[in-house]
Amino acid sequence: MAEPIRNRRINDLANAAPTPQNTPASNTYIASRATEPSVSTIQEEDKAVVAGLANNPALISMIEGKLGTLVGRSSGYIESLPGPVKERINGLKGLQKQHAALESEFRKEILELEKKYAGKYKPLYERRAKIVAGDVEPTEEEIAAGQEEDENGEIVQKDGAEEDEEEHESPIPKDAKGVPEFWLTAIKNVPALAETITDNDEEALKYLSDIRVEFIDQPGFKLLFEFADNDFFSNKLITKTYFYQDETTSDGDYIYDHAVGDEIDWKDGKNLTVRIEKKKQRNKHTKATRTIEKLIPIESFFNFFSPPLAPAEDDDEEEIPEDLEERLQLDYQLGEEIKEKLIPRAIDWYTGEALDYDELDELDADDLEEYEDEEDDEDVDDEDDDEDEGDAKPKQEAAECKQS
Repeated sequence: MAEPIRNRRINDLANAAPTPQNTPASNTYIASRATEPSVSTIQEEDKAVVAGLANNPALISMIEGKLGTLVGRSSGYIESLPGPVKERINGLKGLQKQHAALESEFRKEILELEKKYAGKYKPLYERRAKIVAGDVEPTEEEIAAGQEEDENGEIVQKDGAEEDEEEHESPIPKDAKGVPEFWLTAIKNVPALAETITDNDEEALKYLSDIRVEFIDQPGFKLLFEFADNDFFSNKLITKTYFYQDETTSDGDYIYDHAVGDEIDWKDGKNLTVRIEKKKQRNKHTKATRTIEKLIPIESFFNFFSPPLAPAEDDDEEEIPEDLEERLQLDYQLGEEIKEKLIPRAIDWYTGEALDYDELDELDADDLEEYEDEEDDEDVDDEDDDEDEGDAKPKQEAAECKQS
């Protein structure tokens, strides 16, 4: 069987993916395993307090004012230390700056290393694209390498495989070319991406023939989506580029700057990102009527290519949407999901195998410990059952002997 799916990339070395483990404009860390932005839940006992504050704007203003005066203020502890201790602290800060410089150098070398291996992955991705499209067939060696193996390395023979094919009729004809709807199926199995896909999007995404990633000259990367001829848009290739700032944080992480997507050339009446609302207007003087069409933005996967823009320094804060930061974070995370998970393991997302390992990777140490404890409990229960069965069997034989 192919090697088990693990997120074993450079993040195992530095708790970060090899590409710049970037942060949004606010410099807060974003993990490579993207999840939808969420707001912390409020406990039931706190709701009354929150409700009381909401009804008292003056109190909220006073609290904010008091908290504002405390920001950046020292407790006075460091200032109270003896002079020699202060000098040692400054010396430690100097060492920390040297560490930060090395950390930044480390991140840059990791990026260069990932670029190097991207060139090695490229032939594999190109062959994958040809097999998916039906331009070539996999070799016997490739097929054998992909078959499931047991613990002894022997090929697993699945009983009734042909019967299953007859019992569960596939919507894909036997004479189909390549692997139909490969990328659509794979994307729908990535939870964060699946939630962006509508029923109408699926019809267009059936024509998605390949997804690739390329590195650009400056820190960042480009995602390339290749489409076959379709009834929705004329683009053969739609790209989206993620840019990072040249400087890094004190931890050596790159800082997310912005993203740019290609404009989609929609065919008449096929734009999946808007809904056309028609209204009739009557002229007060001539009484003549006319129909006005208004485009209403709607949810669509293809909004991914029109990323939100970070606010400029001179923008009025009141005009900045409240959810802009969440939208920027989600946009970044979706790009990382495609780059770090979908493209490298496309076949495993297509089959759904990646879901099991992805869920396992999301568990923290406490969850894993609890999971192991549950397994141990099950083993103990199994042993108890075996002992009970062992005890019951001799008793039964004894009863039979007595009866005879």
